[in-house]
Amino acid sequence: MVAIPIALMVAVVVIDVLAPPDIHLGPLLVAAPAITASFAGPWLTGLVAALAVVAQAVIAVLRDRDELFSANHQAQIGALVLVGSSLVIFCVLRERHARELTQVRYVSETAQRVVLRPLPKHIGPLRIASLYLAAEAEAQIGGDLYAAVRTSSSTRLIVGDVRGKGMTSVGDAALLLGAFRAAAHRQATLVELVTYLDGSVCWNLAEPGETGQTGESFITAAILDILDQDSRVDMIDCGHPPPIVLRNGRATTIDAYQPAPPLGLGELAHPCYHVDAFKFEVGDLLLLYTDGVIEARDSTGAFYPLTERVTGWTESNPDAFLHHLRRDLLDHVGGRLGDDAAMIAIKRQPTPT
Repeated sequence: MVAIPIALMVAVVVIDVLAPPDIHLGPLLVAAPAITASFAGPWLTGLVAALAVVAQAVIAVLRDRDELFSANHQAQIGALVLVGSSLVIFCVLRERHARELTQVRYVSETAQRVVLRPLPKHIGPLRIASLYLAAEAEAQIGGDLYAAVRTSSSTRLIVGDVRGKGMTSVGDAALLLGAFRAAAHRQATLVELVTYLDGSVCWNLAEPGETGQTGESFITAAILDILDQDSRVDMIDCGHPPPIVLRNGRATTIDAYQPAPPLGLGELAHPCYHVDAFKFEVGDLLLLYTDGVIEARDSTGAFYPLTERVTGWTESNPDAFLHHLRRDLLDHVGGRLGDDAAMIAIKRQPTPT
């Protein structure tokens, strides 16, 4: 790449020396350090800027032997020094910003691994794939959440979405995930687990200095218990979008018979949790997601019709299915989501006998 600005300087010197006296191409030398700054660091940019000054001096010597370094050439050399110095400073600031951005990305990725741990590819008789799409270009994590925990006879999963954005939503997501991981493996019923999770969220919102948020912050969630030795899935839906089961290319939305209020509103609503059950057989694919998927809009404002779009899809591999879904979703919105979106694809495999 550096050969381009050097070749440019050589060409300018040769053409300027051979050109008629009324044609001056010396000012074009400033393009050499400008081009270098677009791909190189401060040291190489400074070197090319110094070579541009030397090239301007060579032009002055070869063209005006009787009046070396006339006022015109002095002005051009001064301009090259000024522009070259500015470009070097720009490169220094750019590299500093790049280092800071790299550090921020590292911290963000570390926080994502700690808060939103990747789901295992295999857990019990299930094969799982997960995907998180952040709405912000540089963000790695937001208020969407998911986790999976093994019990002695089942796999418990949670997928949820914290109301709001920013670091507050990340903190609320971390709190709920910690409570879920701490309690889900215990031999408690699904109702007891959800009651505990709701109490944990309510307690967090009632901390000193945050009482004014009660009723304003909450977390929608679907908590599922997928049994190992049975094709049944127990679910409590707390205001979350319903799962979808794909069987032989046919997509079925699993609507809750009696959905519960979002987590964090239990002290206001005093819910009586109802457990819904549905079939999830060997070979089926279960899709869990957050509202960032179904609320994604295209250029006309139309929502993404998830159930209609996945109907007929034949991917049996959860990873391949989510790859297809990601591509189709981003095509629908034109490449940029308006809200974070999380997706989990689960396939039940035969239980070893």
